[in-house]
Amino acid sequence: MNAKVETERSGFDTVKLILAVLVLIAGIVGFYYFEAQSQLYRVLGLLVMAGVAIAIVMQTAMGRGTWHFAVDSRTEVRKVVWPSRQETIQTTLIVFAMVLVMGIVLWLFDTALGAILKALTGQG
Repeated sequence: MNAKVETERSGFDTVKLILAVLVLIAGIVGFYYFEAQSQLYRVLGLLVMAGVAIAIVMQTAMGRGTWHFAVDSRTEVRKVVWPSRQETIQTTLIVFAMVLVMGIVLWLFDTALGAILKALTGQG
């Protein structure tokens, strides 16, 4: 599938991508140019321009490849076996307990090293 996408890439795709960027920039410039207009209309105009830019990008090999990647990713996420609520709570409690234990161990280690350092430097 990737080899097919790479072979379909052409110089016209670059022109389409540049056009999409220019459309998006025109939407942003228009948003600020029409500052006196209602913000609702300006946001809607910007969203329309972004939609047009996305539509142009989707006509390129890179856009189609990105879309196929998103669809494949969604399919893979659906295959995941998610933990139950009980498993999630138990795992979270174990993590909290281990963080607490490691915090105490590191505090004791720090206290011991501080006492040794004070004894060696004669401050204690």
